[in-house]
Amino acid sequence: MSILKAFAVWQVYAKGLDMAITSDQLKEILPNCKNPTDTTDAINALLDQYEINTTKRVAGFLAQCGHESAQFNILHENLNYNEDGLVKVFPHYFTSAYASQYAHNPEKIANRIYANRMGNGDENSGDGYMYRGRGAIQLTGKDNYTRFAKDIGKELADTVEYANTLAGAIESACWFWKQRNINDTCDHDDIIGMTKKVNGGTIGLEERTAFYNKAKHVLGAA
Repeated sequence: MSILKAFAVWQVYAKGLDMAITSDQLKEILPNCKNPTDTTDAINALLDQYEINTTKRVAGFLAQCGHESAQFNILHENLNYNEDGLVKVFPHYFTSAYASQYAHNPEKIANRIYANRMGNGDENSGDGYMYRGRGAIQLTGKDNYTRFAKDIGKELADTVEYANTLAGAIESACWFWKQRNINDTCDHDDIIGMTKKVNGGTIGLEERTAFYNKAKHVLGAA
């Protein structure tokens, strides 16, 4: 048994958490998750710290993270765009003539599109790439990494490395969840409200709703 799994089991049985999930349940909810065992271990070790500890809260968390991370398979921002992609997705930053200098260079792309915002320095600072999106609900920008680091008691550089791990990817999503008080929205069974807090709109609502309803069924919500 892994250390993380042993810790998760100890939390559930020694501390009497409201609920935990199994890897089989996770696989039923998110059938394309490639690493259900380790993902479940990390979830069980972390969710209670952020009061994601009832059926509807866990269902909401799994539904939103499941959509945002392609079922916990994509935990880092993909910035490998070609020229056409850059112009289409980031028209404010790239013209057709200019995009060729950045195409297929994720570091340069991140440093440009994230420069001078979210606490990042200018394009030459490297902050855009350093603080690019990571996690099951992608943590982005130096300000957010700094706040997350403070709340979990880590140095900023260590937090960046932690966010590259599975546990860090899930904990950063938990932190985001708590910051936006999404537990309360789950308590009201409001999938649209959850989605707006996570996404800023309702992109992907159909899949999020399907995951949410499936999770509630599998986990036994009343």
